[in-house]
Amino acid sequence: MLFIEKLRRDSGFPTVAVAQAWLDRADFAGVLDAHARRSFVRGIRHKPRPGMMDDRRWRAGYRRLAPLGLHFELQAPWRQLDEATRLARDFSDTLIVLNHAGLPSDGALPAWRGALSEFAACPNTAIKISGLGTVTRKREVVLAAIELFGVQRAMFASNFPVDGLCASFDSIYAGFDQITRGFSAAERRALFHDNAVRLYRMK
Repeated sequence: MLFIEKLRRDSGFPTVAVAQAWLDRADFAGVLDAHARRSFVRGIRHKPRPGMMDDRRWRAGYRRLAPLGLHFELQAPWRQLDEATRLARDFSDTLIVLNHAGLPSDGALPAWRGALSEFAACPNTAIKISGLGTVTRKREVVLAAIELFGVQRAMFASNFPVDGLCASFDSIYAGFDQITRGFSAAERRALFHDNAVRLYRMK
């Protein structure tokens, strides 16, 4: 976070940030407290291993997020969304933002959609539509994610620089633009801007 603080001093960006924390480690309380003291930190990101979101020790760390004003950024494949759904139900005061649309796999889109539907039914969840590579080839994924979460709980993201391996920033956002041209101006504004401002509590 010291590097991020320097960037903010020098350029004013990023506006807000999500910090890394391992919720099952012995030092989790001190790490979370330190992150929460930085006014620009909005949430904690973690890639839990299978079964971890049901683990009592891990959940002890997770339980501290909401009182500290932090949400949870989840990166996990769709096969772990049953765990994530239980987590969302058990901690309804903590927002979970699912990264990369739950990492759908082309050969299992019906199963991905079913798992995502259960997770999206929890009102304290949101989705970042990102990490899809060439977006125009993922039209079904983009539209399904928006349908399941609703326009107010979905947002577009770039996953740069990683996605630069398969597509340019401009082509990714051109893909999002093309797919949503049938949406209203207010809906597109929510997906491209307003939801991120609201959920990440930007000024």
